[in-house]
Amino acid sequence: MNKFLTVFGCVSACLFGNTAFGVSAGTVNNDGARAAIYTVSTGASNAGTRGQKGVVDAYIQNQRNTYFMITQPDVDTACRQKIMACLTDYCGDTTIVPGKTSGRCMYATEVELYNYTLLCLQKDTSILLPQYNTVTKNGTGGMNTAARLCPSYVQQELLSYLSMANMADKLTKSHSDLCTQRRRELEAAMACHSVALAYGNETTSMLTSYLTDYCGAGVAGGSAEMVTRFVNAGNVGANVWGWADKIVGLELNSKGKNWEAAVDAVLASYTNRMNLACGDDLTLNTVSHVPSNEPSNLQKAISVAAQVAFPTTQTNSVNPISDWSVYMEVRSMSEIYDYATADNVIQAGLTNSPLTQNSFLTSSQMDDMQKAYKKGTKVFIIRDSSRCYTVPVASLTPTETSVIAQSFATCVSR
Repeated sequence: MNKFLTVFGCVSACLFGNTAFGVSAGTVNNDGARAAIYTVSTGASNAGTRGQKGVVDAYIQNQRNTYFMITQPDVDTACRQKIMACLTDYCGDTTIVPGKTSGRCMYATEVELYNYTLLCLQKDTSILLPQYNTVTKNGTGGMNTAARLCPSYVQQELLSYLSMANMADKLTKSHSDLCTQRRRELEAAMACHSVALAYGNETTSMLTSYLTDYCGAGVAGGSAEMVTRFVNAGNVGANVWGWADKIVGLELNSKGKNWEAAVDAVLASYTNRMNLACGDDLTLNTVSHVPSNEPSNLQKAISVAAQVAFPTTQTNSVNPISDWSVYMEVRSMSEIYDYATADNVIQAGLTNSPLTQNSFLTSSQMDDMQKAYKKGTKVFIIRDSSRCYTVPVASLTPTETSVIAQSFATCVSR
């Protein structure tokens, strides 16, 4: 029995020993695999990408960049703010409210403002771009400051500031009470200007009455001073020789020499007053007045007393119509084979509208022909590629007939 148990124990030990060895081998292999997996995970965790941490970090960085891009200015915007702050501190805020001061730099020069802005920026050593503050906070070179980054923007922003200030100043002037008053004054002066030119040669009392109705004290913008200025225009009130001239000629109520230009000068003075008050650049076109070169009555009286003839500068003007050519040559666009056709073409060119379609003449030719006929042209010479015809449209003198016949002997005539 003991032997049987001994043999059974040995056999069992061998069998169970092989099984245990197999399980142990498997266990060791599984533990090695788990260790390898844990090792890889631990290494990845040390690299910072374990789980979703890498995605989270990228999102945070993107949010930070977006925040600085939206809320923090770039160099151009930051410098613009710095430069405008310097100019506002020096010149004051520009306003377009009527009755308010528009600024202390209205008459400042560009050089003055440019130099002050550079000095203002030179003293500004604060951080210009906050988003880069962490990089340069401990730096000693001052790279992220207005003093280093903004001087190149001064010229551009200064011109922009001056332009806006100028426009604001003009807007303030155009809406001011003084500008409104000057505009009404100019309207009254323009009315009196036309009256003064129309009734300038009337008596002084009549002219004064007319002007009072148009630009007197009861008219908007008018005044007694305006009436007096237009009445005395051309009277040479302060010139004793002007009054002496009138006494010699016994024409105390008549105007002096070139009085129309003097009336225009009065209107120009009111125009300049309005331009200064409103900031405008208005120019009025008046009728051209030819100055008289004839000697005055006083000069004539002196020349008679001294028995010396006074020279005159009057010249005989040339009548341009009398010097217009008696004939005109016209080039036809189509062939003309007989005289009757040539006569019909000329008559059509003189009677039809220049815009009428014509296969022989252009609109410009027809217009020139009609103008020439009005100025005295009597004969039209019409030519095609190889022929020419002489077509008279008015009676010719014998001399004119001879000249035309000799000048255009090769042309067919009636």
